[in-house]
Amino acid sequence: MKLHELKADKGARRKRTRVGRGIAAGKGRYAGRGIKGMGARTGGGVPNYFEGGQLPLVRRLPFKRGFTNIFRIEYQEVNIGDLNDVFAAGDTISGVELAAKGLIRKANQPYAVLGGGELKIALTIKAHRFSKTALAAIEAAGGKTEKLELLVKGAHATVKKLRKEDLAKLADKA
Repeated sequence: MKLHELKADKGARRKRTRVGRGIAAGKGRYAGRGIKGMGARTGGGVPNYFEGGQLPLVRRLPFKRGFTNIFRIEYQEVNIGDLNDVFAAGDTISGVELAAKGLIRKANQPYAVLGGGELKIALTIKAHRFSKTALAAIEAAGGKTEKLELLVKGAHATVKKLRKEDLAKLADKA
């Protein structure tokens, strides 16, 4: 078979409907748009959100939808299974080493060690947070964990450092 012998399957290519080209063409006179009204006009038509005069869904819902927690901390995640191939036994691992090896993006942002995979070597791991399965796996492999203090600034630091009793005292004064 040659390139000039190729052709589309029967029915794959259909002629487009030419509207407004006379009665004999099948879509003459009003060109399939009916007589008058919004649908007959150029640029007209019912918008997708229109519900036939019923109060639209967007107007039925309340204005406030959820909230954004301004004190949320985004942790970068590292699975213990990924540490086997990258580090040697007895290594001490911190954010700088993890970032250098490409396991996390930024060394100065908080990161958490999760229990995905299996740890086969003993490592000393420093992190801001450990999952329970990760702690168990690291200790089972003969490694050690060291929890780093989370450095927070601004209002977040104020809220985090105050204990519940202190917050209650502040609330009583106000």
